[in-house]
Amino acid sequence: MAELDLAEVNQRLESAEPPQILEWAWQQFAPRIAATSSFQSQSLPLLHMITRVTPEMPVFFLDTGFHFQETLEFRDRLMAEWGLRVQNLSAEMGHVAFGRQYGQLHNTNPDLCCFINKVEPLRLAKAGLDAWITGIRRDQTDTRRDATIVSLERDGAYKICPMLNWTKQDVWRYINRHELPVHPLLSQGYMSIGCAPCTRPIVDGEDERSGRWAGTNKTECGLHLDSTPKKG
Repeated sequence: MAELDLAEVNQRLESAEPPQILEWAWQQFAPRIAATSSFQSQSLPLLHMITRVTPEMPVFFLDTGFHFQETLEFRDRLMAEWGLRVQNLSAEMGHVAFGRQYGQLHNTNPDLCCFINKVEPLRLAKAGLDAWITGIRRDQTDTRRDATIVSLERDGAYKICPMLNWTKQDVWRYINRHELPVHPLLSQGYMSIGCAPCTRPIVDGEDERSGRWAGTNKTECGLHLDSTPKKG
């Protein structure tokens, strides 16, 4: 695979729509490319576009063992109704062994918990890939504000963000226009959903991601950070 001229590619794709970026990525990297999804409501536009533009693309779901049951059922529903090619990824040691060794690690070291259950399983799955698709947006967090549509990661894989320029309003316009289903916990105030122990509903006036790791300074699970947490 020839190395991309990232400056040229990003300049060209900055004004492209997400389906165009998806199509470019598939033509460039297939079959050594996959998407990731958390199967929450804001994930729906990208998943829906995949079914229309790149239906053969695998979709990785990081099955940490801590998800809400509603998330797992929603994932299974979309797999059945949309024909998504979902591959579940989990920690090598398994959830039971993880619990025996680490206990309530999400309370004592949430960065390490995310690393073991999310970052490392994705790293292993990406070993056979040249690129991966993620649905992050610049308007979500400060750490994502300066992201580029295409970047080269330390492991040599290209990270591609087709939704980067979309806003929360764009996401909901798409969901409403296509009458897409939404996560069953949305009606209870869960605007951004991760693992159950680390997610709460938000209240009026809060940012949509305020319910993630509430009460801490943590804003990212680590998939979009270039660092490894300490084990202390």
